[in-house]
Amino acid sequence: MDSALTEISEFLQAIPPMGLLPPSTIEKIVKEISICYVRRGLALPPQGSVAKNLYILRKGALSYVTENNELIGKYGEGDICTVFCIGNQDDNGNTIKVTTDEDTLLYSINYEKFEELVAKFPDVVAFFQQTAEQRLSKKMLQVNEEAILNSSLLNSSIANFYHSPVVTVTPDTSIQQAAILMTERGFSCLVIANKDIPLGIVTDKDIRRRCVAQALDIQQPVTTIMTDNMTTIDIKNTAYDALMMMTQKHIHHLPVTANNQLKGMVTVTDLMNNEGQNAVNITSVIHKAKSVSELAEISKMIPKLQIRMAKLGTTADHVGKSISAITMAFTIRLITMAEKLLGPAPVPYAWLAAGSQARQEQFAHSDQDNAIIISNDLQPQHQPWFKDLATFVSDGLAACGFIYCPGEVMATNEKWCQTQEKWAQYFAHWINHPDPKSLMHCSIFFDLTTVHGDSRLLNTVREKMLKTTQRSTLFIAHLSRNALQLRPPLGFFRDFVLIQDGENKATLDLKHNGIAPIVDLARIYALSEGVASVNTIERLQQAAGTPSLTKASAANLIDAYEFLSMLRMEHQANKLQLSQKPNNYLSPKEISKLEREHLKDAFKVIKTMQDNRQSTF
Repeated sequence: MDSALTEISEFLQAIPPMGLLPPSTIEKIVKEISICYVRRGLALPPQGSVAKNLYILRKGALSYVTENNELIGKYGEGDICTVFCIGNQDDNGNTIKVTTDEDTLLYSINYEKFEELVAKFPDVVAFFQQTAEQRLSKKMLQVNEEAILNSSLLNSSIANFYHSPVVTVTPDTSIQQAAILMTERGFSCLVIANKDIPLGIVTDKDIRRRCVAQALDIQQPVTTIMTDNMTTIDIKNTAYDALMMMTQKHIHHLPVTANNQLKGMVTVTDLMNNEGQNAVNITSVIHKAKSVSELAEISKMIPKLQIRMAKLGTTADHVGKSISAITMAFTIRLITMAEKLLGPAPVPYAWLAAGSQARQEQFAHSDQDNAIIISNDLQPQHQPWFKDLATFVSDGLAACGFIYCPGEVMATNEKWCQTQEKWAQYFAHWINHPDPKSLMHCSIFFDLTTVHGDSRLLNTVREKMLKTTQRSTLFIAHLSRNALQLRPPLGFFRDFVLIQDGENKATLDLKHNGIAPIVDLARIYALSEGVASVNTIERLQQAAGTPSLTKASAANLIDAYEFLSMLRMEHQANKLQLSQKPNNYLSPKEISKLEREHLKDAFKVIKTMQDNRQSTF
């Protein structure tokens, strides 16, 4: 191969997805390439060319515009123009035109011949036949499949773990009879059922706390002390679903059902014996800790868990849920410690989490975002108790590595430790007066979840708030404008707009310019449609198919969100493994050329959805 062909070959191998091809195939492609020169202002295809050709830009720049001359984007050096291969029309059937912005040198190859040469490489063929959204969807499908293969719990049905048959008792069984049966069988729990329909569950802890400690007559029916409305899991779910359910709800026994009939019981021990260092193990240790210093020592395991899960190929969604569940366990343990120190709460309350913890999207070393909602029965003399609670828990979380919120969005701030009535007033004001400060608060407090306490306090306020946001088109418009201020860092030439200076120079902010815009869009769709979920993926799934969001757009956003979160998780895991502080700033050089193309696809999806949102107001 002469020097000119060698130079073309080296150039092609540096362009995704050509790098996936062996040198022998690249050599065949190079022999079929024609070199054409197009002067500035002229259109493609070059005059006299009628075949479907693939154009690779060697030097120069191209613009592709609608038939109304509205700019869609630009091609720069190294970009591949496929407009004339797969049909030069946009999603609405409008013709796309391509023109040169400057004198341009192109490598051209007949597309049918190209397909023939790469036919044995389906990933390369697919790259040219699929849209950015389709390529990203395929990438995330591969990632999720690998995650399933790499995690035994993700890949295992709950049917492989539960014990059957479950020993049950009828509702008229006495507490004493139940205790005797548990002792004889060596069980720590029994299910109360009526003809295989589970009614409730009683544990040895229930007998101690609700019977012995209360001096209750042991001849009373066991239903007196059972937990009704118990949490169950359908047999169709995976072991990982069971793990997360028990972790989040702080329960150790989970009845398994099929068609609402009791089939068996799975315990934390069953899952712990299967997995080594996981969320269940860590939360189990957390609940046994006797002091803040013990908790602080346990918290050192969180970065190790994130590294381990990332290296195993676990999805970012599962990592976020696991670490969020662990943070919840730390918080609950600190609250119980505080209540033991301060005495019982004077009136009902709920400790709330906001931000990434509430959305179950938290990674290691996140800062605190929390609040307290208190019953309207609060009296002035009760306020010191809640202040002391907030101080104890926030200081404890800080000792465990969850730094104080720089914006003071914490329960220690009196403004965020208020009655149910006051919180309702906050939400009403933010919706009715959407000034910049209100919109900032919306981005924080419209993502709330109850960590501990009476969940009805928050749920009542949220239900009223969602009814209001569904009717308030003006508020949604203001929230949309505010959300669109964060744009994906993608230039017209489909290259990355990197940070220009400072310690993070030449990097991309994955969180603020990639993940946050999707979180914001999902929140807007949820508030528009009255969706109560706060998890980003759940919001998109539940809003899909509504007037606010098509099913296809929801799927594209979920793919983009999962890909960006995966890159962020892996980047942070690499930092943690090097004993460095994790951040959200990724250099494109850290990832492969093909991953950079997928990253551009993800940013393109965000930009498209933001543009669509902007056109609605």
